[in-house]
Amino acid sequence: MSWGTELWDQFDNLEKHTQWGIDILEKYIKFVKERTEIEVSYAKQLRNLSKKYQPKKNSKEEEEYRYTACKAFLSTLNEMNDYAGQHEVVSENLTSQILAGLARYVQELKQERKSHFHDGRKAQQHIETCWKQLESSKRRFERDCKEADRAQQYFEKMDADINVTKADVEKARQQAQVRHQMAEDSKADYSSILQKFNHEQREYYHTHIPHIFQKIQEMEERRIVRLGESMKTYAEVDRQVIPIIGKCLDGIVKAAECIDEKTDSQLVIEAYKSGFEPPGDIEFEDYTQPMKRTVSENSLSNSRGEGKAEPKFGGKPKGKLWPFIKKNKLSLKLGAAPEDFSNLPPEQRRKKLQQKVDELNKEIQKEMDQREAITKMKDVYLKNPQMGDPASLDHKLTEVIQNIDKLRLEAQKFEAWLAEVEGRLPARGEQRRQSGLYDAQPAPTVNNCAQARESPDGSYTEEQSQESEVKVLATDFDDEFDDEEPLPAIGTCKALYTFDGQNEGTISVVEGETLYVIEEDKGDGWTRIRRNEDEEGYVPTSYVEVYLDKNAKGAKTYI
Repeated sequence: MSWGTELWDQFDNLEKHTQWGIDILEKYIKFVKERTEIEVSYAKQLRNLSKKYQPKKNSKEEEEYRYTACKAFLSTLNEMNDYAGQHEVVSENLTSQILAGLARYVQELKQERKSHFHDGRKAQQHIETCWKQLESSKRRFERDCKEADRAQQYFEKMDADINVTKADVEKARQQAQVRHQMAEDSKADYSSILQKFNHEQREYYHTHIPHIFQKIQEMEERRIVRLGESMKTYAEVDRQVIPIIGKCLDGIVKAAECIDEKTDSQLVIEAYKSGFEPPGDIEFEDYTQPMKRTVSENSLSNSRGEGKAEPKFGGKPKGKLWPFIKKNKLSLKLGAAPEDFSNLPPEQRRKKLQQKVDELNKEIQKEMDQREAITKMKDVYLKNPQMGDPASLDHKLTEVIQNIDKLRLEAQKFEAWLAEVEGRLPARGEQRRQSGLYDAQPAPTVNNCAQARESPDGSYTEEQSQESEVKVLATDFDDEFDDEEPLPAIGTCKALYTFDGQNEGTISVVEGETLYVIEEDKGDGWTRIRRNEDEEGYVPTSYVEVYLDKNAKGAKTYI
């Protein structure tokens, strides 16, 4: 099966077919190039996606990644980053193993094709020239034969005519002989050219064209083989990254299998555990017994002298202390966290102090390593003065030692607070007893630490004392309310539900009752209201529907 023998007369069609083959190869190159661009773009998008959901350093998100589910998600992001890298590898390998080689091959193929068809056209032109020479020789031979025949007929006519002179007959005979000789010469030339043409034609159709077409066939077959090899390489490039992509996916599965709901639940406990026990039972207060009630504010001094707190806001009995002191609320608003973390519940405070102690110990170790390095360098300078002046390190060494002393003092301070907190944390058997401490002791002692105070909704805040030992009396809290001028009303509210304010700082309301709003909810879930000049206090914001004046914040607000 050879194009030279089977397609000897299809020169033009072979030229079109080989050009189509080159076009197919260039189309495949374009396809692979666009695939590499897609892989690069996809890898970039995957990397951006992974980066977008990475936790930001020194942010709250970074703390969330303590949980096993978040760790698994972080592992997924990292694996997706590696997954994107494999797509970049695919793009690079397609470019280096297919595109670069095929681009050069196409140029070589075009040059080779051009050379083969140039030889074919040259052979065609040669055979066409030979054919034209043959046709010219043939026409000349035909013309000379006709001229010789006419000359012979003219001679015979003259020779038969008795009126023609002998000289004219001789002239006609010579002319006939000349024409006959010319015909013979033309015949010999035509025969020679014909033989030459037949030889050239046999060479053209049986040697030159088959040889040229055979080279074209081989060129086309090499193109087809090269295209097939490129397709195999295309698949192999993807196959090479499949194991690594599989490892990435296995890493995601492994990370997912490491998720432990019990561990996450324990981390939630560690993060938010306050260290308190639920409050004990509330004692029954018998109102059938006669109670001593103060009539005027002049009796405050007597009540203080007797160590009893005066009930305020409608004579409600004093139970637990509530975090409604203006000073405490301001400190929370300003975000002024105390150095010893006394604004936190005991368990959380202990964790913060322990964390601070660990950080200080790391800093101390770092400074000690630096001191050791400076000391060694100073020894080297003492042994080899040409390397440096030992005295030049004294200032730096002194500075490091001072930093170590400062850090140790700081660490001792936090360790003392930590020891105090750990010493004050009651055992489980004692916590139950101490949970009712505030009911039994209306005047608790604050010993340079945070005194926990429970709010009506079960939350808590803490107040730090600036003195070593301060006796906090309920009447002190009352004085703060008494001394401050009455706040103006900023709107009204309607009680949606009945609320029995049994504790300090609260006020009882009846469903449907209308009262004045003197302080909005500051985010703690409580709204300060007033019934009359002598009765004001806090109620849960969810228990009332607030109507603010237009001058305050304009619109009606439903909470």
